[in-house]
Amino acid sequence: MSVTTREKATSPEDLARLWVERANAGDAEGLAELYEQDAVMAFPIGRLHKGRKAIQAAFEEMLKHFSHFEQEEPLPTLCSGDLALTSTVPADDSRGRYQVARRQPDGTWLRVLHSSGYFA
Repeated sequence: MSVTTREKATSPEDLARLWVERANAGDAEGLAELYEQDAVMAFPIGRLHKGRKAIQAAFEEMLKHFSHFEQEEPLPTLCSGDLALTSTVPADDSRGRYQVARRQPDGTWLRVLHSSGYFA
C-alpha cells in the first residue's frame, strides 16, 4: 500500500491555496485531509457533511461537475489563539466561503468548519 505525502498547511492562509491545488488535481482524498476528522462542512449551503469521510464523498461528487478552480482573493484572517477564521471573495455568484481552522499539536492547521457557496 502506497502512502501519499501531501504538503501540510503551516498557516491558516495555506489552506485555501492547498484546497485549490488539490481540487485542480482532482484529489478528493487530499481535499478531505485539509479537515479535522470530525469537521463539519456546509456544501452546498444548507447541506451538512460531518466527518472527513463524508467531506471526501462531497468533494468526489463536486469534482464530477467542476474541474478547474481559481484562487480567490482572501479577506483578512482573524486569529484567536489556536483558532482562525478565513474567508475569500467569491469568484462566482455564490454567497461566499468561510472557514474556521484550528492549529494542530504539530503546529499545522486544519479546517474545523467550512461553509461554501459552490452549487448554491
